[in-house]
Amino acid sequence: MKRQQTPTTSHDSHARRTALTALMVSLALIFSYIEFLIPFTPAIPGIKLGIANLVIIVTLYYLGPRYALTVNIVRVLIAGLLFTGLFGAAYSMAGALLSFLVMFLLQKTGWFSVTGVSIAGGVAHNLGQILVASFLVSNLKMFAYFPVLIFSGVASGAAIGIISWLILRRLPRV
Repeated sequence: MKRQQTPTTSHDSHARRTALTALMVSLALIFSYIEFLIPFTPAIPGIKLGIANLVIIVTLYYLGPRYALTVNIVRVLIAGLLFTGLFGAAYSMAGALLSFLVMFLLQKTGWFSVTGVSIAGGVAHNLGQILVASFLVSNLKMFAYFPVLIFSGVASGAAIGIISWLILRRLPRV
């Protein structure tokens, strides 16, 4: 006897998205851990590859902003507890939230490519961290360091954006 297939309901879709979100959080944490382990220490402090942002961008385009924001916040909180401590989590959260806001707004316009959105996110992440640092030390001279961080945000944002675009091209529709 042949089984009848039931049509996919919105509940199934929500459950699938929730499961994918959990997988994305796990992947973002793995990438955060890998980045924590990589002895990438250029002469300029504060510069990171930002490979966990790859997951955030893919989630933003694949599942939507609500899921990407969830992945972003959960990743920063757990990674902060596991790897960087309270101050590291504060810097990361400021950068992650500002970066997400900028990426969401630019993606929503439809005027920018995935790579362009990623570049803007990389620069915004660094801006968020500089804002927190200047607030914590009560010194606006921290912004003298920002041009270097703009360059690193553009470079890492471009690389992450290109990889995200390649991944998104190969993912099936949700």
